[in-house]
Amino acid sequence: MRAWEATIRITQAATRKRANTIFCTQGSSSPTTEEENEEQDDHIYANGEIFHAERFLPNGDYYSGYWLDNFPHGQGKYWWTDGCMYVGDWFRGKTMGKGIFSWPSGAMYEGNFKTGFMDGDGTYTGPNGDTYRGCWIMNLKHGHGVKEYVNGDCYDGEWCRGLQEGQGRYNWKNGNYYVGEWKNGTIFGKGKMYWTNGNVYEGNWEDGFPKGNGTFKWTDGSFYVGNWSKDPNEQNGTFYPSTSLLQTGNLEWDPQQVFNVDLVECTICPPEKVPILPSQKKLALWRSSKAVDSNIKPRRMSLDGRIDAPPVDREFGRIRLSDVGGTSASTSYYLDDSIVGLQDPDGCLRGSPIRIPKVVKRQGQTISKGHKNYELMLNLQLGIRVSVGRPGPPPSLDLKPSAFDPREKYWTRFPTEGSKITPPHPSCEFRWKDYCPKVFRALRMLFKVDAADYMISICGNDALRELCSPGKSGSFFYLTNDDRYMIKTMKKAETKVLLRMLSAYFNHVRAFENTLVTKYYGLHCVKLSGPAQKKVRFVIMGNLFCTNYSIHRRFDLKGSTFGRMTDKPESEIEATTTLKDLDLNFIFRLQKTWFQEFRRQVDRDCEFMEQEGVMDYSLLVGIHFREADSTEDQTSSGSGTPIDNGGSENETFARVSRADMDQLLLDQEGWASIKLGINMPARVERTERKATEAETQLIGDPTGELYDVILFFGVIDILQDYDITKKLEHAYKSMQCDPNSISAVDPKAYSRRFRDYIFKVFIEDN
Repeated sequence: MRAWEATIRITQAATRKRANTIFCTQGSSSPTTEEENEEQDDHIYANGEIFHAERFLPNGDYYSGYWLDNFPHGQGKYWWTDGCMYVGDWFRGKTMGKGIFSWPSGAMYEGNFKTGFMDGDGTYTGPNGDTYRGCWIMNLKHGHGVKEYVNGDCYDGEWCRGLQEGQGRYNWKNGNYYVGEWKNGTIFGKGKMYWTNGNVYEGNWEDGFPKGNGTFKWTDGSFYVGNWSKDPNEQNGTFYPSTSLLQTGNLEWDPQQVFNVDLVECTICPPEKVPILPSQKKLALWRSSKAVDSNIKPRRMSLDGRIDAPPVDREFGRIRLSDVGGTSASTSYYLDDSIVGLQDPDGCLRGSPIRIPKVVKRQGQTISKGHKNYELMLNLQLGIRVSVGRPGPPPSLDLKPSAFDPREKYWTRFPTEGSKITPPHPSCEFRWKDYCPKVFRALRMLFKVDAADYMISICGNDALRELCSPGKSGSFFYLTNDDRYMIKTMKKAETKVLLRMLSAYFNHVRAFENTLVTKYYGLHCVKLSGPAQKKVRFVIMGNLFCTNYSIHRRFDLKGSTFGRMTDKPESEIEATTTLKDLDLNFIFRLQKTWFQEFRRQVDRDCEFMEQEGVMDYSLLVGIHFREADSTEDQTSSGSGTPIDNGGSENETFARVSRADMDQLLLDQEGWASIKLGINMPARVERTERKATEAETQLIGDPTGELYDVILFFGVIDILQDYDITKKLEHAYKSMQCDPNSISAVDPKAYSRRFRDYIFKVFIEDN
């Protein structure tokens, strides 16, 4: 033991010497002893008292600055043993305000911080000399900014998620420059390229090269107009020579020269990689054990004030929770991060324990031989295999009006013995109908669905799964084995609505990449042989909840109250149970830029559906409460996360890690998977309804309890006309209750009410 203590003292002495060198600490000639450090810890400060202290921490870190309730608070500087350093403002254990963060590589960020992230206006200088000045959100360049590269290049324009996106200007060191649109860090869209020799290209770009319609102009007045492509076979256009060229007779010019010569030196500098982000750095603090039970060893606190506990201490942490109850914030410091915290360092109340239903890993019943719909499944799979695999011209997004004609449908007969175009099969004879096949082929291309993957998902060796109970409309739902696609049986009226609005739907999803409306991949009909001559129409849609995340809660939101409460008791609610408006006990908080895009897209989608005269649609929302890998020693995010561990219903855990978010932000592929309504990191705030208004209060009162979540949402059921049936329903229910509380209202009123409601349950996270 004495040898171990001696080793610790030697390590601390070396650490103090390095810290004094870095921070130029002035004082007595002898370094601070361990006993003096302990005397500082022994001083008891009143709760809420701000004090200044200099601490040499047991793991070798150093902090000097102001404290509040054992959290860095105010001005302070922290030095990590790996050479990283932060000097600036703190707020209850988090970097908040203005500050400077430097890396041992020589990189440095100076600007605004928010809850540990580089957020706001700031300047980052990389280790190679690249400099970025502009806006940041959660450690990423986002908004307007200027980046000057060490090789002399410069970009001035818009950024999104760390990459150039939107309008921007890029100047190369040789004097060439581009002005126009960007996407995912490359030139993409409409723009102009200027060369120092006076030549100009104006037109469309894709992945940094001219693609599509464009014009190339020379200083002598010559110009070339046409369709551009790196593939010479796709390149076509007309060359208009100037008068001087006509006189010389030099009328030959190869458009590929632009790709092979003019653009060779016009390459975009790649983004830099930051090895570790400020929000990933741990703040190692030790608190004196004199204020608590002397038998309890104090544990290291993470940056946001939580205690890091090894896996062997998990049970101990739960015992301490029952011991301390909710007496004070200071006693909760000794809870490990497996317990939902009572108070977050930023002052927000973090989620108290709530019950999350157990997750059902495989939803639905597999359709095997003997199932009543087994032959229907075989017919469906066989029909899709033949129709999708049928040879034909390559799909195109430029469709003729005739392709959208509802009469554009093709019948195929499938005898059991097979035919010239159909294989033999063990099912009964049937006929197959494809509705508007060119349109749905173009939609699959627009949604980036590979034909081979599409057929494997639906028609592979794995059977479909039928959901246990049909929807309210009487339709049945089937899931593919990989959960990518959902197949829904359709009424004739719904089929007519989809065909009627197909042209407008195609134009809408083509114009708005982030649309929230359901993605349709195919519309078909199976007509069974025999005396019944039964017709089964069905549509193939994208499954909103196709994800590796477990969906712990799902809500179907319309903005009405009549009949909008689940009739199941709390004990029978499962993870697959779809709850309704009056069951919703959360408000969804989206980051600023996502919230702005969400509002814009909801407005666009509602305008589209209002113009098409449909109503009774809803926003389907899935919530995944974030979990961190409990085996990793990561910084806790400080947000409580109620998770069912498959054991007792009373056991709830908060195993959320800010490092999860940081890893996602660092990984460009991870960012690519985040879209509006898909894999969206957010927070939810718990709400409570008044007991006397539980059945009429649409939105509960906020409680301030926050949870870190991943959200999935989209608009579903968009094929309901306001027909005579819905008008009669409206008239009948209006005699029983408030007409504004029922779902069946005209499309204009429905759109207005839906938007008003959605913009109250989704708010900007400040």
